[in-house]
Amino acid sequence: MNSKLLMTAAAGVIALSAMTGCGTNPTHAQIGTATGAVVGGVVGNAVLGGTLGTVGGAAAGALIGNEVGKRN
Repeated sequence: MNSKLLMTAAAGVIALSAMTGCGTNPTHAQIGTATGAVVGGVVGNAVLGGTLGTVGGAAAGALIGNEVGKRN
């Protein structure tokens, strides 16, 4: 399970790094979405395990992160 968690975290870091390479500065909502997806995916995998937990956690984290980012 630790290797899956590490792979999920690594994929999130890669995705976040790819987003920061864009030509324009990301909005607070975009940063919140990306951060929420990464954190949610890691937590979902740790709590529920498996692909469904990871994807569900990432989706929920992205929604929450987007809303939080809009308020900043």
